[in-house]
Amino acid sequence: MVHFEILVEDISGKNALEILVPKIIGHEHTFNVHSYKGIGHIPKGLKSTSEPQKRILLDQLPKLIQGYGKTFAAYPDNYRTYLIIICDLDDRCLRTFRRELLDIVAKCSPRPDTHFCIAIEEGESWYLGDLLAVKAAYPSAKDAVLNSYMSDSICGTWQKLADAVFVGGSQKLSQLGQQAIGKEKSIWAQNISPYMDVENNHSPSFCYFRNKLRLLSSP
Repeated sequence: MVHFEILVEDISGKNALEILVPKIIGHEHTFNVHSYKGIGHIPKGLKSTSEPQKRILLDQLPKLIQGYGKTFAAYPDNYRTYLIIICDLDDRCLRTFRRELLDIVAKCSPRPDTHFCIAIEEGESWYLGDLLAVKAAYPSAKDAVLNSYMSDSICGTWQKLADAVFVGGSQKLSQLGQQAIGKEKSIWAQNISPYMDVENNHSPSFCYFRNKLRLLSSP
């Protein structure tokens, strides 16, 4: 049996993954998804700069990785455990960001078997990789907006989805504030994820995540 501990930067990601992960690995393996309250920044060295209760993912990442390293080291050798960390790329350089993340792991001891999956540009790109699922969840979604999206493009992904499915579009949703945006993202996750076909998704970053989980959970 394989066990995954999955860290994601917000509650909408947790909502989506709790639906999608069993579709990818089946029910013979186990997993936990832990959500945080934003992504933050990678701290210098291994010292976290924010208070743990603020639950900012990258700020706490060195401490989290070290903690899982100690936890996993106590498990039996035949119990395969993996730490999966999912981050939005946003406007970062992918190569630089991945190198910075891997550098943190390299400095940790004991070191958990850690893998990073980066959503390009945002988690909403995984929903837009399956337009049939979006249309199943939102039959009145605007086809012109959906069809104008290029998979994993840097274009303001959540805004693109909002323009397709939210009354008043991204402009109206933005006016309602960050709390309303976060709530709507969670609703999208709950509504779209059940319809998603994990075998047919046009988002390369989603396919990377899917293939990584299957590779790690294979005999």
